[in-house]
Amino acid sequence: MSSITPAEAAAGTGAGAGEPGEPRRPGRVSLGGLSLNLRSSGIYIAFALIIALFSVLTDGALLQPQNISNIIVQNSYVLILAIGMILIIIAGHIDLSVGSVVAVTGALAAVLMVDMGLPWPAALAVTLVAGGLVGAWQGFWIAYFGIPAFIVTLAGMLLFRALTLTVLGNQGIGPFPDAVRTLANGFTDGYLGNVGLGPLGGADLFSLLVGLLAVAGMVAAQWRTRRSRAGYGQAVDPVPLFALRMAAGAALILFLVVQLARFKNLPWVLVLLAALVLGYSLLAGRTVFGRRIYAIGGNLHAAVMSGIKVKQVIFWIFVNMGVLSAVAGVIFAGRLNQAGPTAGSSFELDAIAAAFIGGAAVQGGVGKVAGAITGGLIMAVINNGMSLIGSPSERVMLVKGAVLLAAVAFDVWTKRRAGTAR
Repeated sequence: MSSITPAEAAAGTGAGAGEPGEPRRPGRVSLGGLSLNLRSSGIYIAFALIIALFSVLTDGALLQPQNISNIIVQNSYVLILAIGMILIIIAGHIDLSVGSVVAVTGALAAVLMVDMGLPWPAALAVTLVAGGLVGAWQGFWIAYFGIPAFIVTLAGMLLFRALTLTVLGNQGIGPFPDAVRTLANGFTDGYLGNVGLGPLGGADLFSLLVGLLAVAGMVAAQWRTRRSRAGYGQAVDPVPLFALRMAAGAALILFLVVQLARFKNLPWVLVLLAALVLGYSLLAGRTVFGRRIYAIGGNLHAAVMSGIKVKQVIFWIFVNMGVLSAVAGVIFAGRLNQAGPTAGSSFELDAIAAAFIGGAAVQGGVGKVAGAITGGLIMAVINNGMSLIGSPSERVMLVKGAVLLAAVAFDVWTKRRAGTAR
């Protein structure tokens, strides 16, 4: 018997209603006889166009191996936060405190590892538990006491920033153990040596094999999803469009891996990110808990009436956000090699922007982990590209604000089109 509830089906997440995170009536356009879902594909097309634009403006510097590695390492903590933020936004909530939680958990990790000399594995475990407790504190007030998440997390932003300043004062604590610095800034070893790539020079063979495995896994997963949807009688992309999507995804992955393999191999933080993206994508799209998050955001009343334990789901997604904030806090502190009182400033805005640019709906019920990561990378490429061409900071903020507004406006426009079409 199916474990999908009526609320999940009503929210567009049950069998026969499409993949979780997709609207039930997505806007589509025809290109050369092929139907293209603008809602789900538009963000990736925009990402490709932004990369192409800045590649031209920077004379190819954007896509150099070292610069690609820098983009990943320098924005890893925001991408980690975006993974947790997308789940909260899908459920119809928001978290304004994540930047302050990054700061306070980084400070806690520094005190445990540096001041108290606790071994880094134990200190890391304590820090993650502390992040979970922070999330539980906020989740309790939101889920069980009924205070809006905006208010609770705004209070948390002030409370945890004050706690960070109390612990650190005006000074930073460091340096961190080598293992933590390696996780934040280090690269995998060349386990199998280098292989020649002609005019591209040498590249790490192990990294290239990982890239090939990633491509094979992506194609297999997408083909399985396509067959499953076809089996339920749902509309699927025609084979030529599906093949084009897979070829584009494979080309992107292989290009990224080749460039990284030519520099210093795969960053460890990219390995961590890949594991988180895979795990949370499966959680959101393939588990009952994930489908209930979509159901709550899509139709709260129906979720309650169908017996979903809404309070528990909301509580646990905030606990999860606290844990991921702690992970980001340790990564950020390890990258700087010290925990500082100003750590995490504006991280919550970047994480929220990544989720909305990546396709999350303002009202909840729609969004994907992969979309949030893509949104975060769009912001990262804009930052990096405009820095390479020497744009002042105010111009960078102007462009990022315009991109965020355009993404939300597109979401509202597609909803209005879908409503008019009914």
